[in-house]
Amino acid sequence: MHKLTGFFDHLMRRYLPDPFVLAVLLTFLTFALGLIATDSGPSEMVSYWGGSFWKLLPFTMQMVLVLVTGYVLAVAPLVHKLLKSLAGLARTPGQGIILVTLCSFIACWINWGFGLISGALFARHVARQVKGIDYRLLIASAYSGFLIWHGGLSGSVPLTIATPGHFMAESMGLIKSSATIFAPYNLIILGCLLVAMPLLNWLMMKGISHSVTVDPKLLAEPVATEPEIPDSPARQLEHSRTLALVLGAFGLMYLWGYFSREGLNLTLDIVNFMFLMFGLMLHGHAGKFLSAVNEGVKGAGGIIIQFPLYAGIMGMMMSSGLGQGISNWFISISSADSFPLFTFLSAGLLNLFIPSGGGQWAIQAPIMIPAAIELGVEPAKAAMAIAWGDAWTNMIQPFWALPALAVAGLQARDIMGFCIMHLLFSGVIISTVFLLA
Repeated sequence: MHKLTGFFDHLMRRYLPDPFVLAVLLTFLTFALGLIATDSGPSEMVSYWGGSFWKLLPFTMQMVLVLVTGYVLAVAPLVHKLLKSLAGLARTPGQGIILVTLCSFIACWINWGFGLISGALFARHVARQVKGIDYRLLIASAYSGFLIWHGGLSGSVPLTIATPGHFMAESMGLIKSSATIFAPYNLIILGCLLVAMPLLNWLMMKGISHSVTVDPKLLAEPVATEPEIPDSPARQLEHSRTLALVLGAFGLMYLWGYFSREGLNLTLDIVNFMFLMFGLMLHGHAGKFLSAVNEGVKGAGGIIIQFPLYAGIMGMMMSSGLGQGISNWFISISSADSFPLFTFLSAGLLNLFIPSGGGQWAIQAPIMIPAAIELGVEPAKAAMAIAWGDAWTNMIQPFWALPALAVAGLQARDIMGFCIMHLLFSGVIISTVFLLA
């Protein structure tokens, strides 16, 4: 474990470029593969790239808000105290690693956006409480919880195929969550990962010869003190608790109506809405709230500038037929028994180029689902194989790590050596279950 962890950590820290540079290299690689493996010419590939460059703008804004609103809520005085108290349960570095991993897994199972940010924020609190803990591994442990998001309550594929009128309804019908999220094989995967990943992170901690720690003072959250209320009417409005509470009451009324109608359907928009409203009320007034917003938005630069590049990559994969070609190759080497496994592997490969659950489902579903039906494989199982493949290689895809890294103040190369270990061990577990299932 010591040698393997050290090897990947050294490899990533030395050779993994900045995530922006990696996105540029993936752009060139996708362009070249499109020319080689499809009938598309250079001008067509460039057209696909440019035509899709801005198609993730709404999603980009959602991710920026995940980061900013999550940060604002976490630095609110009440939440700050709660996280600090929970972090106090860890007395040793090993306990800290396990606690962060478990909390992140639970949060990501409930909702991936909530878990992605809250895991990194909680890890910062643990790093302040526990001396001698490796900060890089701690953040990697928080990110490892993201591995299970597509098998949880906010998984886009199982939620999509449970929605009446989804675009694959004619082929596979309506698939209830009892056949996907709560299916025995999915629960077995979740249970195995819930045991294996905390243990793996703990073993990696034992294998680190020299822990990279951080001064707790550098992780201190800027919890604002209560200023004096100015005399001018404009400043008094900025410090008015009444305005914050009234707007918060509007938000609570909306949330009550939403959950009454939709049940526990935590979409990304609803999570952001809750974070924003609760953050405003807990900070007390607009002045303190906006001060926290200004701090939180400082880490959003990587998200803003890199997501358009991945949108262009996704456009080339989808429009050139390269994504379909990869899926068809995996189908050609599959049997009824091996189909879920190869579907999982093909989805993992495609996820490196199309880091979007919805985008990947749009490419693979029209190919994989009819093939599954023809081979006698349950469509629900094929769908979840795509979902798990999408989640699996997120461990080595800096695209999704950006919000957590922004919260942590780290670079991708700092945690990717540990994340490769997550990829390898989780890949064995998930592959084995799909092969036996």
